[in-house]
Amino acid sequence: MTNTIAERILDFLKGFPPFDYLSYDELLHISTQIKVLYYEKGDHIFKQNEALHDYFYVVKDGAVGLYSDNTLIDECDEGDIFGLRAVIRKDLYLLNAIAEEESIIYGIPAKSIDDIIINNLQANQFILASFATNTRHPYSSENKGKLFANETILQPNASSFTEVQSASFSKNPITCQPIITIKEASVIMSQSNIGSIIITENNRPIGIITDKDLRHKIATGKHDISEHVTAIMSAPVITFPKHITVAEAQIAMLNHGISHLCITKDGTINSELVGILSEHDIIVIHGNNPSVLIKEIKRASSANQLQMIMQKAQLLMKNYIEQNIPVGFITNIISAINDAITKRCIQLSIDELQEELPTSFAWLAIGSQGRKEQLLLTDQDNALVYEDVQNDAVVKSYFLRLSKAVNNKLNVVGFEFCPAEMMASNPKWCLSVSQWKAQFKNWITHPDEDKILLCNIFFDYDFVFGNHDLVDQMSDSIFEAIDNYEIFLNFMGRNALRNPPPLSFFRNFLVEDSGDHKDQFDIKARAIMPLVDAARLLILSHEIKDINSTMARYKKLGDLEPQNKDLYDSCINAFRILLRFRTQHGLKRNDSGRFIDIKNLNKNDRLKLKGCFKPVKDIQELVKIRFKLSQLL
Repeated sequence: MTNTIAERILDFLKGFPPFDYLSYDELLHISTQIKVLYYEKGDHIFKQNEALHDYFYVVKDGAVGLYSDNTLIDECDEGDIFGLRAVIRKDLYLLNAIAEEESIIYGIPAKSIDDIIINNLQANQFILASFATNTRHPYSSENKGKLFANETILQPNASSFTEVQSASFSKNPITCQPIITIKEASVIMSQSNIGSIIITENNRPIGIITDKDLRHKIATGKHDISEHVTAIMSAPVITFPKHITVAEAQIAMLNHGISHLCITKDGTINSELVGILSEHDIIVIHGNNPSVLIKEIKRASSANQLQMIMQKAQLLMKNYIEQNIPVGFITNIISAINDAITKRCIQLSIDELQEELPTSFAWLAIGSQGRKEQLLLTDQDNALVYEDVQNDAVVKSYFLRLSKAVNNKLNVVGFEFCPAEMMASNPKWCLSVSQWKAQFKNWITHPDEDKILLCNIFFDYDFVFGNHDLVDQMSDSIFEAIDNYEIFLNFMGRNALRNPPPLSFFRNFLVEDSGDHKDQFDIKARAIMPLVDAARLLILSHEIKDINSTMARYKKLGDLEPQNKDLYDSCINAFRILLRFRTQHGLKRNDSGRFIDIKNLNKNDRLKLKGCFKPVKDIQELVKIRFKLSQLL
């Protein structure tokens, strides 16, 4: 007789990994043993430190949040597996699993892992790859369910961050000698409030005791607490060098069925112990990752909560920089977090005003945030555009109040008010779409030094929130005005050359000759902005919109002008180095990183900077020739 319920379960499971790797008979066997569970919102499926269930779980309908204490680690929805790690490890649960909404969950017998899933090569590889890359579906071209970052903020060819991230480990492991008793070791563990102790000889790790050992070997009566620790220690220990990655750590823990790794000086069991890495450390790393921060942002109910999240994001960025993660990847991640925070500030402000939106609008990030190049917490630059309406004064009044509320929240988060008031709360930068069009046309057809400067700032806008169609209309009006007044690009070109190449005739750094930063090198004005300005000008000349970042602009230019691809590639590399250098300098000095004291640079850093200056000079020369600027300079 046909088991209709089992077949319905089978039809559901076969659409999700690793079940899609199983044969029909294997999957049917599992489906007949599945327990269908119902949970209301707020119900626990399992709790942290709870004894292992006989099941791991798949979400059929609804959503389940996984929490470390009160910190959301991940949210599982239809087809996602959770509770699998504990089943494989056969240990207590490390997380709380809570129904985020009314949910139907499939409980899959743990026995099926050993009987079928682990013995299926593809399913087995999927599970290991999932844990190693912290990805629910590591082979998906669409990166479905990526835990550490949203698909939209990853570079297309970027490898999983967890494959390269160095794992943070405890550098002060608690140790004991092999001659002490289990009772003495337990007292040390209790007093130190730790879950493991390493047994060492001549500072070399020879074994480890964990809470699990005490439960299974002492509480069960198998051993007496008066015995030496060597009687119950797990040996040999698994060792790795200091620069072990998160991926390596996860794979090692899964393959060996352990929760702790010993870190030694040279990575072998015969060298000095320098630290210990626990599974809890891995969870903490995952708890401070971009996707978790994004989820925290969406749940934040105040600017103060967003400020705390931004502090985490800055720490994350600092770690990325220190680990030499590609700067393009870092800018994508941090920009996505900045955008998410801005969106939340806008939504909170709309809710606080308690008024119906008078018409549609769009919030724009401008300047470095618009180019997605704002890594350090500098001042905010933004603008607002709203749909054309008849009662403009009333509508503008609303959006100015909204903008002021948003700017104030962003200030609390950590983005200082713009000294030049380039913010949406300034009536000059809170306009209807027709007013923006008219203003752009005026800047383009009647250019002067101030208007060109405004173009450099506002032409790098990026849509953040609201009605994207309004932004498209603004972009179209810019190209229409340039087509009717092409000499405008020549004026922009002249402005792009306002800063000479960063080196003097004698190959010395051009430094400030007066003011607060006398004898310091302005890395922003002398090196970064010439690359930014040239990229903007050249991409405008090709009438390309919706590409705002400097590196993306040069990449597109390389596609459009193959004859100049080598130059554009060198500009990308120079920009990456300069942006990283400025960010490192800013983090070190806790400022914007703009002004560099050349005298304090070592020879390597001097050479690194000077190596970036030739592309600056070459791109300025290309601009000078292409836009026939010799007679205008």
